[in-house]
Amino acid sequence: MIWDITGIGAVSSIGGDPEEIFAALCAGRGGLAGLRAFDRDRFRAAHAYEIDDRPGPGRDEPGRATRWLLEAIRQALDGAGMDHDLTGIPVLVGTTFREQRSVELWWRGQAPPDPAGLYFGPALRDRFGASVTYTPASACAASLYGLAMATDLIALGLADTAVVAGTDAITESAYGAIDRVQNRTPRALRPLDRDRRGMLMGEGAVAVVVRAADGHGGPVAGRVRGVAVNCDGHHATRPSREGIGRVIRDAHARAGVKPDDIDLVMLHGTGTPLNDVTEMAVLGEVFAGRATLPYVTAIKSMTGHTCGGSGLLSLVTALQAIRTGRIPPIAGLTSPIEEAADFGLPFGCVTGAELRTVQVDAFGFGGLNAVAVVEGAD
Repeated sequence: MIWDITGIGAVSSIGGDPEEIFAALCAGRGGLAGLRAFDRDRFRAAHAYEIDDRPGPGRDEPGRATRWLLEAIRQALDGAGMDHDLTGIPVLVGTTFREQRSVELWWRGQAPPDPAGLYFGPALRDRFGASVTYTPASACAASLYGLAMATDLIALGLADTAVVAGTDAITESAYGAIDRVQNRTPRALRPLDRDRRGMLMGEGAVAVVVRAADGHGGPVAGRVRGVAVNCDGHHATRPSREGIGRVIRDAHARAGVKPDDIDLVMLHGTGTPLNDVTEMAVLGEVFAGRATLPYVTAIKSMTGHTCGGSGLLSLVTALQAIRTGRIPPIAGLTSPIEEAADFGLPFGCVTGAELRTVQVDAFGFGGLNAVAVVEGAD
């Protein structure tokens, strides 16, 4: 079965909609800046890829992840030519933190308690009449887990349309935890580079409308050929080559494609020592025997790690790359790791690329792995 993506929406540190974000990516323009609302003296790292929408320097407000989520869904519905009534239509929101930052602000006495606002369901109901909502909280793979659930719902005849989204705002506790466990202090997120120093967090939301491929009569931004997920439970933080290899091969099988059919891989690409080496080593095994290895790119080099929505943001970028023939560069890549050297590496924006089928990777803590295969609308 093939599923159509009929509308897309996104908000990030580098743009307020998918077109702005893609233009910034192709220009190599990232959203890295000094921490805006946290006390920099408390952390070794002092930068992140934040959305600059707070009320002022050093000030913060609750509900930002929800606000971006509603905007991304609005954009996706408008792109799909749908009204804003989601009564009975499943909405699946992948997230890592939900509205944890709102809890932090309450704990600090900077915001009133709002237990209902910690779950996206009430806001989705108030804005769109959404009566069926799910919240996959499967770490950095969450939004692709949501996509897998949505395609299953449609394949089983339980829905003919679904909205899949992801959203996360940076939380002070998570930023501090990552800051303390990384051996080196990153100044920027530099996937695949020998001098990568680790991950820096980003913010944003993303949404797509997914429909059964036949009979809806609406626009088509791209198609989902297949989605695979697994949870290998290998280690709390260390990725498993075996688990990642299985999920990639499962995604290819579900999509009915072979490794030779993949033109581009949107990497998970976190810029961490273990993830980058493991991901590229597995891809080397999967694509072994090809005369020319596919292009790879990693948008976290410009958006930061947007956590729960990161996989779906890569998927939206993949659809734009297919449509335009442009592949965004990997910002900051100057000296590739050995495992990546034979792949197509975009040191600058690639233009005129003939792209039909793209693989999208998303791997989370605890061995939560998800891979989607998408193709263009034509």
